[in-house]
Amino acid sequence: MATTPLHFSSFLPLLSHPHKLSFRSLSKTLDPALTPCRPTPICCRASPQTPEDSVETKGTGAAAPTRGDVYLERQQATSATAFVLEKDNQDKSRRKRKVGAKFPNKAACCYGCGAPLQTAEIDAPGYVIAETYELKKRHHQLRTVLCGRCKLLSHGHMVTAVGGHGGYPGGKQFISAEELRDKLSHLRHEKVLIVKLVDIVDFNGSFLSRIRDLAGANPIILVITKVDLLPRGTDLNCIGDWVVEATTKKKLNVVSVHLTSSKSLVGITGVISEIQKEKKGRDVYILGAANVGKSAFINALLKLMAKRDPIAAAARKYKPMQSAVPGTTLGPIQIEAFQGGGNLFDTPGVHLHHRQAAVVHSDDLPSLAPQSRLKGQSFPITSNGTATGQETVGLNGYSLFWGGLVRIDVIKVLPKTRLTFYGPKKLKVHMVSTVVADEFYHEQLGITLTPPTDREKTESWIGLQIVKQLNIKFEDTRRYISIILSSNLECILITFIQRPACDIAISDSEQAGELHLAVHVPKPVEVFLRPPMPVGKAGEEWYQYQDLTEKEEELRPKWFY
Repeated sequence: MATTPLHFSSFLPLLSHPHKLSFRSLSKTLDPALTPCRPTPICCRASPQTPEDSVETKGTGAAAPTRGDVYLERQQATSATAFVLEKDNQDKSRRKRKVGAKFPNKAACCYGCGAPLQTAEIDAPGYVIAETYELKKRHHQLRTVLCGRCKLLSHGHMVTAVGGHGGYPGGKQFISAEELRDKLSHLRHEKVLIVKLVDIVDFNGSFLSRIRDLAGANPIILVITKVDLLPRGTDLNCIGDWVVEATTKKKLNVVSVHLTSSKSLVGITGVISEIQKEKKGRDVYILGAANVGKSAFINALLKLMAKRDPIAAAARKYKPMQSAVPGTTLGPIQIEAFQGGGNLFDTPGVHLHHRQAAVVHSDDLPSLAPQSRLKGQSFPITSNGTATGQETVGLNGYSLFWGGLVRIDVIKVLPKTRLTFYGPKKLKVHMVSTVVADEFYHEQLGITLTPPTDREKTESWIGLQIVKQLNIKFEDTRRYISIILSSNLECILITFIQRPACDIAISDSEQAGELHLAVHVPKPVEVFLRPPMPVGKAGEEWYQYQDLTEKEEELRPKWFY
């Protein structure tokens, strides 16, 4: 029977719809000689043929294709098949690039700190006794193992693991701060939800100015922690507005701001609602500076979620370790805390060299962590315990020591200027004459000026190596309050206040002037000026809300408490 010759144009309609094209349909369209067929039984096989007889004829006469036509059709079919397969491979590689590379976390890790479990070095993080490791591995229970370092932390021991922090130079058993930061570098390439924690008593020091390098374009829920440590009488409406105004200047993708306390659970419910609203099936990562309270916040989060979510209740059994040591968490800790997809991750804290925690010995770290509400210490002090009135002693020519960590030399200030220190109770302020300040520091370091807490630690103490000269201009001392903040102690250091009584006449020279101070701190610590935070009862009086247009109000993130 004669057959119609097949040309390349016969399968062009299929190429216009590549999703309908398959090997089987393509083989049927092409030369039947290319179509796979079942093997012929031996009994039915014909005798061998010569090459001339093996050519299958298609039609007779002029309609019969030549050998060149058959060869051309086969080459065209092979090219079409290669085109379809290449396009399919390109689509697959494009889909892989969109997914992105997840953080590799195949090794079993300690559920308390996230360090990989190991049995070789007893002083290194993640150490587990070999017998315990093999037993847990045999029963598939490595996720329930707590390393030796975490056990010491749970009993109050201050064990550091980050080289260069906590008074230790680092070594083989230490992890560098750069390695911890690299463990978070993959987040900017993924689609996740970032919950960023900031300590309210060290706002600038714990905000992480380079957070964009870690979070990328991902949405950020900003959580302000430790609001229960603010002085009594602080108006949280002023604090919330102040935080939002400072955050807006950072130009980050912040969806909302929450004032919280992990200790009293204030504001945690609002964070949970916001996470459920913005999560959308994505993983949730908790980011923040070292010792900002990430593990404590996660424990508070799981505690409230466990009341309605059985998955969160089960996750509380193996919750991250929390301690006063910066760098407690050494690796991402995955927590199955949500129903309907997505995990919660506790991450290593970002270590900042300009904080006092980077230079203070680990034994002295608890003295820098406030445990109760901050209470201001004002200088100069009068006979009745206040810093106002005609009998106040001037500050010119005096030096103030805040423990053994900070020294402020008052060179020139305006009349009736007050310095108010907000910090932990264990950190005392001493005021002496600048003439004998050097001698007083060397004699009392480790005794009355603590930390360092004893004479043995003073031998390795680096001392106050940096002197920062500050010139602060006051245009109207009745309305403006300036704050000097040394980003280290998780607290507001110094407040300059010139607030004369209403019944006292003030000259123009007294309303404006310049303050000249010299601040001595350890070498890595930074000293700078920033707008004042409205703390205490006086903050509500002088704080002024910024007038915004409707568009500006709409663009600013909302804050909740």
